[in-house]
Amino acid sequence: MGTLTNGIPEKTIERLSEYRRTLLSCHKQGITHIFSHVLAGIHGITAVQVRRDLMLIGFSSDTKKGYDVQVLIEYIGKILDSSSPMNIAVLGMGHLGQAITKYFNGKGLNLKITAAFDVDPEKVGKTIDGIPCYHMDSFEEIAEERDISIVIVSSPTKVAPQLVLPIINAGIRGVLNFTSTPLNFPQGIVVENYDITTLLEKVAYFVKEAEESSNNG
Repeated sequence: MGTLTNGIPEKTIERLSEYRRTLLSCHKQGITHIFSHVLAGIHGITAVQVRRDLMLIGFSSDTKKGYDVQVLIEYIGKILDSSSPMNIAVLGMGHLGQAITKYFNGKGLNLKITAAFDVDPEKVGKTIDGIPCYHMDSFEEIAEERDISIVIVSSPTKVAPQLVLPIINAGIRGVLNFTSTPLNFPQGIVVENYDITTLLEKVAYFVKEAEESSNNG
């Protein structure tokens, strides 16, 4: 993925999503204002970083009481959300696919998983967690019919490369890939490869390094 989206760095977009989740939970607790250093502390970053991120999207009303939580939630929404909900399909309804579906559809986001695809006769034709599951053979047709713009790939890793062509042919605009094979797409399709094993091994490596350095200290 490119580093800039309309002049906003990719990392800033990620943090804006995280800020909004924090702000929503503050709002639920009845908190009306929050200072930049408090928001920064919750996310383990500096207040300067928070202010820089918000200045990048043109938000700078840091009053004596801090940021107005409700106003900032709405402002971030204008930046992150499309004007109409985006439809998502999950490719592969194994344990991971089902967990992702449950997680997302309870979040009240502007993103909705509206279809799932698999080749397992036990799953095809069924409704899983309120989501209809179709056969992968009908993917292109259903994607068009249901106006799917993003797919989440949670299929077995060995199957993932075979999904690239159908995804391109269906006119999908974005892909979140949870398999351990990086998938490459032509320009114009946004792809994020998110390999849980690699991320976990990275965490384990830093834990090991920290343990070794404290044992040597």
